[in-house]
Amino acid sequence: MAKVRASVSEPATRQRAADMSASVGNLRFGLAIWLCATTFVATLRIASAQEPPKSFVFLDTPTPATAISFNDANGRTRSVADFKGKVVLLNVWATWCVPCRTEMPALDRLQATLGGSDFEVVPVSIDRGGLETIRKFYSDIGIGNLAMYVDSSGQVLRQVSAFGLPTTLLIDGAGQEIGRVIGPAEWDKPEIIAFVKCFVSRNEAAAFQNGSKSNAIPPCDGRDLGLPASGASINARP
Repeated sequence: MAKVRASVSEPATRQRAADMSASVGNLRFGLAIWLCATTFVATLRIASAQEPPKSFVFLDTPTPATAISFNDANGRTRSVADFKGKVVLLNVWATWCVPCRTEMPALDRLQATLGGSDFEVVPVSIDRGGLETIRKFYSDIGIGNLAMYVDSSGQVLRQVSAFGLPTTLLIDGAGQEIGRVIGPAEWDKPEIIAFVKCFVSRNEAAAFQNGSKSNAIPPCDGRDLGLPASGASINARP
């Protein structure tokens, strides 16, 4: 009888082992699917988190902007070339421009968030009253993170081909304009900050790779920074 029981229990043991192995396999397969799905959702969230300002216009081909000039708070002549290596958000504005006044606190918060060795908001005022007018305005509304730049002659308007105020140019680390916004924008919105930050990250990656193209450098808003955008339409994606 003992031998009969052994012969019966042996197949049962093998079946239980097979069932357990199948369960483990199913668990691993399910875990793999869950990880893939989680990664996919996370990627979508990251992609959807980037959004340019509504009126942002990409240029078909990045345009040199290094010659744009103005004066700093010490009266020295400066130009975009002085910021080479940084991504620059060049904002042309005036204290008498109501949309400019409304936009300035958001630019101040953007500078507080991203400003540093790789990025700077460069607000250039065309006020004829010069630095004193700007200084008073900064003090009145509590601007504490933005530097003061001025071009009382208004020449910068011609240099950037501005059709109105404010006009804001996004300039890469090589001193080339990537695109621009005509009119005010909510620069401190999380999705816009993420959009700007993406270009800062691309600039860092490109500098690390000595300017070479690489698939490791991610696109911003669905664009490869080095490739022309077809049509340069507002918020258009290639």
